[in-house]
Amino acid sequence: IAKKIINEETKLEKEYIVRVQGHLPDDKLKLLRHGLSLDGKELKPAIVEWINDDQLRFILKEGKKRQIRRMCEAVGLKVTGLKRVRIGNVRLGKLPEGKWRFLEEDESLD
Repeated sequence: IAKKIINEETKLEKEYIVRVQGHLPDDKLKLLRHGLSLDGKELKPAIVEWINDDQLRFILKEGKKRQIRRMCEAVGLKVTGLKRVRIGNVRLGKLPEGKWRFLEEDESLD
């Protein structure tokens, strides 16, 4: 299961709420969605949208090391907080950091 979640080649969606500082013009938001490269490789398209004045929602289908922080730095944003809220169709809810739970019958990581 861990391999499926953290593998860079995974197709499993991972959703994050990201608190940022800085100004983000529309053209830079478009770059976050599709157009950035890390380590010489083009990133897969991502869903990135504003939640409020200082928080973005990221939905990624890949998992490169420190990807969100590096993407934000590339467009002039500083990440001040980051929380994963969903893996596949599994919502993490109020699960404390470092804790685990059994999957419900309707949840899977396929």
